Amino acid sequence: MRIELERRAAHSIFFSALSPFIALGLTLVAGIILFTAMGLNPATALYSFFIEPLTEVWSLHELVIKATPLVLIGVGLSICFSSGNWNIGAEGQLVMGAVAGSIMPIIFPQQSGLWVLPMMLIMAMAGGAGWAAIPAYLKNRFGANEILTSLMLVYVAQLFLDWLVRGHWRNPEGYNFPESRSFTDGQVLPEMLSSGPAHYGAVLALITVIVAWFMMAKTIKGFQVKVIGQAPRAGRFAGFSAKKMTLAVFLISGALAGLAGISEVSGAIQQLRPVISPGYGFTAIIVAFLGRLNPMGVLAAGLILALSYLGGEAAQISLGISDKVGRVFQGVLLFFVLASDTLIHYRIKFTRLTKHA
Repeated sequence: MRIELERRAAHSIFFSALSPFIALGLTLVAGIILFTAMGLNPATALYSFFIEPLTEVWSLHELVIKATPLVLIGVGLSICFSSGNWNIGAEGQLVMGAVAGSIMPIIFPQQSGLWVLPMMLIMAMAGGAGWAAIPAYLKNRFGANEILTSLMLVYVAQLFLDWLVRGHWRNPEGYNFPESRSFTDGQVLPEMLSSGPAHYGAVLALITVIVAWFMMAKTIKGFQVKVIGQAPRAGRFAGFSAKKMTLAVFLISGALAGLAGISEVSGAIQQLRPVISPGYGFTAIIVAFLGRLNPMGVLAAGLILALSYLGGEAAQISLGISDKVGRVFQGVLLFFVLASDTLIHYRIKFTRLTKHA
């Protein structure tokens, strides 16, 4: 007996739209089972995860801070995935963007003026795009699998950051701690409101969502991305270049990941450290799929996944459980999103194995 997946000739548009909500519902059911198995009250645990972080003003600011990099990266990945290219290395592009954007405040700390912060943002986008261009080039030139190359480059970037902050970029006045010098006021993304630390990186994320939605919905370039992703042969007949598209979408997603990196470093941390991200680049993959590869959907999904980070921290304090439980929620959510999409678009087919003479 062999199990195969057969693509449905037609699928329900209603269930396709409902798929993210089905995945969220199944994730909640899985959470109830998980907390019950851990000997916890499921209602109390789910309240700690999804309601408690929304009850204080400071936690709402933290929600915005954590959602900002998820939305920026998720938008870039949604464009990349829509074209049929699988950029799994956004975490490394985030790191290299943060490193490139920190050149100015670390190597030239005396520089000041209104031009410094915009220059940091531009350099960060260039750093992330440059790092993303490597797997794009390897795919176009040698046919290398972009999933593997982009993923492996994550660990190269993380080790490079660790080497910098423990070596040449270590703060000479930092008592030998592995961290860079702190950024000055002109090198930090300013706070939006006096009630908390949410910074203008959130505005950059919102602008990115609007621009990306317009590009994908209203321009010929967005049409090309969708055609190449959904029907590569039709794209070739139309004269669209798959190689140029691969490079373009990797540059876009890398640039947005780099922007996320500098927004995290300049806005939330305000210096470089060996670890600057709790895995935003990987979590943004879930954000992109949960948002249906639509920039507007990515905005909502980014807030939901940011809530899972905050909920994990709140549950650590109120329930005394590991922060890894939040990662389990994220992984289960991705599993159910992909499973729902698969079963909506395909059906399971059982075939008998026959012996050939």
